[in-house]
Amino acid sequence: MPRREPIHDPSDTTPATTAGPADTDQIPRHVKAVIALLLAATFVVILNETLLAVALTPLMEALDVTASTAQWLTTAFMLTMAVVIPMTGAIIDRFTTRAVYFAAMVLFALGTLVAALSPGFEVLLAGRIIQASGTALMMPLLMTTIMTFVPASRRGAMMGLATIVISVAPAIGPTVSGLIVDSLSWRWLFVLTLPLSVAALVVGHRLVTNIGESRPARFDLFSVLLSAIAFGGLVYGLSSIGAASQGDVPVQPRYPLIIGALALAGFVVRQFRLQRRDSALLDLRAFGSRTFTMSLVQMVIVMASLFGAIILLPIYTQEVLHFSTLKTGLLMLPGGLAMGICGPIVGRVYDRVGPGPLVLPGALCVSAAMWAMTRLDGGSHAGYIVGVYVVLSVGLGLMMTPLFTSGLGSLPMQLYSHGSAILATLQQLAGAAGTALFITLLATGATDAAKNGATEAAARIAGVNDAFTMGAYISLAAIVLALFARRPRRRRPGGEAPVGVDAAGDAVVPSAVPGKLALRD
Repeated sequence: MPRREPIHDPSDTTPATTAGPADTDQIPRHVKAVIALLLAATFVVILNETLLAVALTPLMEALDVTASTAQWLTTAFMLTMAVVIPMTGAIIDRFTTRAVYFAAMVLFALGTLVAALSPGFEVLLAGRIIQASGTALMMPLLMTTIMTFVPASRRGAMMGLATIVISVAPAIGPTVSGLIVDSLSWRWLFVLTLPLSVAALVVGHRLVTNIGESRPARFDLFSVLLSAIAFGGLVYGLSSIGAASQGDVPVQPRYPLIIGALALAGFVVRQFRLQRRDSALLDLRAFGSRTFTMSLVQMVIVMASLFGAIILLPIYTQEVLHFSTLKTGLLMLPGGLAMGICGPIVGRVYDRVGPGPLVLPGALCVSAAMWAMTRLDGGSHAGYIVGVYVVLSVGLGLMMTPLFTSGLGSLPMQLYSHGSAILATLQQLAGAAGTALFITLLATGATDAAKNGATEAAARIAGVNDAFTMGAYISLAAIVLALFARRPRRRRPGGEAPVGVDAAGDAVVPSAVPGKLALRD
C-alpha cells in the first residue's frame, strides 16, 4: 500500500508535514470530518444489505414472484459484495480516496434510483446489484482510512464508531423495513434512501480530499476472474442450501460450492505468486499475523450468529407467533440500539485495557443468548424475545470493536487495505454461511417433526429450536478463542517505531526474500 500523507486542510496555513498519524495522539479536525462522512455514508449503504429482510413477502405479492425468486434480491446483493470486495485492497491502493468514495456513492445512488423506479422484478434486481457494487467499496475504505490516520492510542474509540456502522446498520435493517412497509409500499424503501445517498455525494464533494499517494499497479485479470468464481460460487452455494432443503433451487448447492472451492484454491496459489513482487490482487500475507487470524476466526463466528439471528427471528415471529412486519421490526430495534450504544463505550474501554476484558464477556453473552433462544416456543412472550436479542446484541457489541481494532492493528500499514478487504470478504461468507446453516436446520427440523405427526406450528418451532441449538454449540468456540485475545504491540512513545515493528504498532520484519514480509505478533 502507498505511504499515506496527512489530509490537506485548505484553511490550514501551517507548513505541511510528512509525519504519519502515529506521531501524535491528536486527530486533525479535517481528518475527523472526512471519517465522519465516511461513517455516515457507510451506514446508509450497509443498511441496505438487510433492508429487505422482512419485506420479501409484500414484494412477492406486489411483483407476483415466488419465494425463491424474491430471495434473489438478497442473494444477488451478497453475491455482488462477495465478488467486488476482494478487489478493494488493490483498488484503494491504486486509486485516490476521492475517486474511490465517489465511485462508491455514484454506484449506490444510481442503483437506488433504478430500484425505486423499477417496473418489475428484473429491473429491481439490477438496481440491487448496482447498489451492492457501491456498498462493497465503502467498508474497506472506511477501515483503511481509520487505521491509517488515527493513532493507535485512539483507534479503539474510532473503531467503536465504525462498529455502529458495521453491526448496527444490518441489525436495524429489518426494523426500518418493517416500519416503512407497514404503512407504505416496498418502493419507498429505496425512495427514502435516495436523498441520503445524494446528500452524501454533495457533502463529499466539499469534504473528501485525497489522503494519500496512489501507486501505479495493474489488476491481474486472471485473479479477478478466479476471485469472482471463488467467492461468488461459495456465497451462492451457501445461500442456496436453505432453499435446496425445500427442493426450491434450479442448481444444487454442491455444484457452485465445489466450483467455488476449486477456484478459491487457484486464487490463493495465484496470490502467493503475485505477492512476491507486491502485485497481488488480495495480499494474503496478512494471515501471517496470529492476532489478525485469530480475530478473523472469531469475527466469522460472530457474524454468522448475527446474520443467522437476523434472518431466523423474523421468520419465527411472523410464521409462528403471527406478528406483523411492523411488530417484528420493533422487536429487533432495542437490540440494534443496544449495539449502537455499546460501540463508542467499548472503543474507549479498549484503548485503556485492550481486548481481553471485553471479548470474553462478549462471547459469554452471545452464547447465553443463543442458548436462551433454544427455548423459544409457540407461547414465548415478546418481552422475552426482546431481552434475549438485546443480550445477543450487547455481546456482539463487546466483541466487534476489539476484534476489528486488534486484528487490523496487528498488520503493517501497507497491508491495512488488504486486511480490511479480507475482513469484509469473510464477513460476507460468514453471513451467507450463518443464514444457510440456520435456514437449513429450520427446514430439516420442521420436516422431521412433521413426519412424526407434529402440527405445522409445532414443526416450525422444532426447526427454530434445532437452528438455535446448533448456533449455541458454535458459540462455545467463540468463548474458547476469546481466552487468547490480546492487544497489538504499541510503538515507542515519542519516537519512531523500533526496527522490525511498523508505526502502527505490531509489525514487521522484512524477510530475506524480496517482496515478502515476515509478520510476528
